[in-house]
Amino acid sequence: MRMTETRKFDAELQFPMLQIVDHEGNLVNSTYKNEITKEMAQLFYRQIKTMRLFDRKAVNLQRQGRLGTYPPFEGQEAAQVGSALALGDEDWMFPTYRDHAAMITFAGSYYILSNWNGRIEGNVAPNGKKILPPSVPIATQLPLAAGAAMAAKFKGDTTASIAYFGDGATSEGDFHEGLNFASVFKAPVVFLNQNNGYAISVPIEKQMNSKTIAQKSVAYDIPGVRIDGNDIFVVYFETKKALDRARRGEGPTLIEAVTWRYGAHTTADDPKKYRDQQESDERRKYDPVSRLEHFMKKNGYWEESWARQVEEEAAEEIEAAVKEMELMPPPNVNDLYDHMFEEAPWPIAEHKKQYMEHLRGEK
Repeated sequence: MRMTETRKFDAELQFPMLQIVDHEGNLVNSTYKNEITKEMAQLFYRQIKTMRLFDRKAVNLQRQGRLGTYPPFEGQEAAQVGSALALGDEDWMFPTYRDHAAMITFAGSYYILSNWNGRIEGNVAPNGKKILPPSVPIATQLPLAAGAAMAAKFKGDTTASIAYFGDGATSEGDFHEGLNFASVFKAPVVFLNQNNGYAISVPIEKQMNSKTIAQKSVAYDIPGVRIDGNDIFVVYFETKKALDRARRGEGPTLIEAVTWRYGAHTTADDPKKYRDQQESDERRKYDPVSRLEHFMKKNGYWEESWARQVEEEAAEEIEAAVKEMELMPPPNVNDLYDHMFEEAPWPIAEHKKQYMEHLRGEK
């Protein structure tokens, strides 16, 4: 028997990097040219700039001892803001611990800020928004997103779900289970991966042999798209396309948004120990905020007085949110133990007893 030749899989050919605006602000794909207006660009800029200022403020608060350990997202604003703006009001969001920009954009509130100071209010989305508390265990939100989308389909709802996750999550079993269930049941869900190149200290080339994350869609026979995650326009339009597809009953989509996180994994981390920070500095030329600014200036959408006003209003908005958080009473230690089981099993009860004794200074 003659063996057939195995054809080499070319991931970069099958999953090219989609882009609408390049890092110099040039329109390189005219597909959505007529849909990109001054009003859209200004809306995107206002939110992306506000989120940049918020993230820097949160890091400063942590350094001042006014906020708990915090996972910064500077550099990933376009991937989060652009995708969140594509959602419908009734859609579901399943974020990770780093997706504050997506949560704030979708909720229209800084409620999540109190979460990092131990307040349970920071886990309850306002305005009727369907946002789950941020998932700290890696990839556990993906099967949940698939399940919520399946439930919506069974009920005949027209809502869709979006699940955020990093490149490290694709090495977890939950990633495969979530995508498999969603594929089998044609669940209306978008799996949005923010590939920032590192799973804490592990670079992506040491984590997987795949050239892209988008190609993992092939195993589940679902669409996979690879996009420039620093281009807010391609993030918005590709996410919207995937959400519309989901609502039509055509099933899930996997989106890989290639981006970069400038800072540490969390404020308890030192990235200089595992990453060349010079590379991080050089990647500033692909920055999502400055890219949008370049685009607006080249298209006559930029106004200096308006930009200053945006920054001033954002600073006031953020300061008001911080003040509201700091006026809250200290978190209740009992909240750590009392909301998991109707009756705490003995290990939790014993741990609570010992911790309370520690707080009272008892030996």
